[in-house]
Amino acid sequence: MSTREHFALMASYNETMNQQVYAAAARLAPAELTAERGAFFGSIIGTLNHLVVADTIWLQRCAALPATHPALDPVRALPAPSALGQVLETELAPLLARRRALDAVIHAFVAELGDEELAGPLRYHNTKGLPFAKRLSSVLAHLFNHQTHHRGQASTLLFQAGQDIGVTDLLVLIPNEPAD
Repeated sequence: MSTREHFALMASYNETMNQQVYAAAARLAPAELTAERGAFFGSIIGTLNHLVVADTIWLQRCAALPATHPALDPVRALPAPSALGQVLETELAPLLARRRALDAVIHAFVAELGDEELAGPLRYHNTKGLPFAKRLSSVLAHLFNHQTHHRGQASTLLFQAGQDIGVTDLLVLIPNEPAD
């Protein structure tokens, strides 16, 4: 499996898990979604907002790569989030629309990448304005790992609210290898 194929698998996993989390969240009353639960971003909706904010920030940083990636055009048009805890949407339906749009961008962006670009640097400034240059493939690994981390928090919050999101193992999406 090439590096790009690996990230395509991660994009599919990311999208599938997001669908499961949002389906479970949709079974809750709005008050349950916004209830303070002692999590890092407070509530279920706060945690889901953080994931949308963080993905937007990272994709906008990727949009500054020297190569122009048409897949990133939708995020170029978005206003830059002002803080990692910013609440973009207070209701689940519009947040889900943002999530789906970002997941589509991630899929399309990964499909546009070549091995040379994945091995090259992404130059960006963090939210405090400090400059960094990190290998693009490592940044993408971080993007997916960050999603998994906070989705795990959301999954726990949802489970505590009586909603099981189902199987979350990446293994389910890894194709079987041919038998010897």
